[in-house]
Amino acid sequence: MNTSRREPVELAWFAALCDDDYQFLGVPDPVLASSWLHCSDIVMRAEANGFDNVLLPSGYELGIDATTFAAAVATVTERIKLLLAVRAGELVVPQLARQVATLQDVSAGRLTINAISSDVPGETMSSKDRYRRTTEYFTALKTLLAGERLEMDGEFVKLAIDPPRVAREHARRGATVPPIYFGGLSDEAKECAAQIADVYLMWPDVTSEVSKVMEEMTRRAGSVGRSMRFGWRSHVIVRETESAARDAARTLLSRLDEETGRAIREKSLDSKSAGVARQAAIRESADADGYIERHLWTGVGRARSGAGVAIVGDPDQVATKIAELADAGVSSFILSGYPHLEECDLFAKYVMPRVAIR
Repeated sequence: MNTSRREPVELAWFAALCDDDYQFLGVPDPVLASSWLHCSDIVMRAEANGFDNVLLPSGYELGIDATTFAAAVATVTERIKLLLAVRAGELVVPQLARQVATLQDVSAGRLTINAISSDVPGETMSSKDRYRRTTEYFTALKTLLAGERLEMDGEFVKLAIDPPRVAREHARRGATVPPIYFGGLSDEAKECAAQIADVYLMWPDVTSEVSKVMEEMTRRAGSVGRSMRFGWRSHVIVRETESAARDAARTLLSRLDEETGRAIREKSLDSKSAGVARQAAIRESADADGYIERHLWTGVGRARSGAGVAIVGDPDQVATKIAELADAGVSSFILSGYPHLEECDLFAKYVMPRVAIR
């Protein structure tokens, strides 16, 4: 496939910090459980395979802490960016600003931020309140990370404070504030994204629907004097032939029962969001084999609350789907696959040579 005229896209992998790595979906495997050794292997493999970025997800009940992991893995990697999930409200903003600025030092400027608006563990807040808090929280964070004094008398953030020294020093050196990746489908989420997102993240859907969302978000951001890029978060299953890829998808689900899948989905802190509801609706509309179109398979969503669709096919088919989305306006692709080490290698071997990434 000729991609010589296409703008380069960002390709990111996934570190599986939340006990979400499997040989067979829904069947825990001690070897694949989240740990420093396993997850750092994934990140180092992604860097060796040429990925630009890696998502470090945040949970609570399952897995290991993303921020601690980010600080450690930054010291054993050199090039790959670290997309750290940060949940609004888990830390007070000044302390988070100091923490993020320190991580920028540790990583030599490789940190990026995935803003999360789900409930803080142990609390329950309405969707409208959560997104208003998220808007204030990350607006305040950006101000401090830019080395500027914060004066905010908001509904959730009430602060008059100077930035930490480490953030001031970054600003004096001309360092940019880490870009914010953020997504959500409710009206409140879209309004929040228009205010804070540098990259608006979308879970999988058919391209026509993705294009509609991008058009809407471009208008919303423009109405407040901002612009944004767009990202796609999905799984991938690539094999030498389409038949082998579909067989791999069936094998992945071969030991999953519905009750186990439902229990896994409901453990997520975002299990009631509009985005999750849309993924469920997509899954319901799929054909008997779980496909909403020839190369988009919804089976992963049977045991996953968030992004529940995989691009499935041979190398050219997977690369063509990515190119189709890139042509529509997507510039960042955050991908994952099971098991994460093996699928990382397969994607790098078969798809990267077919996609313009530099």
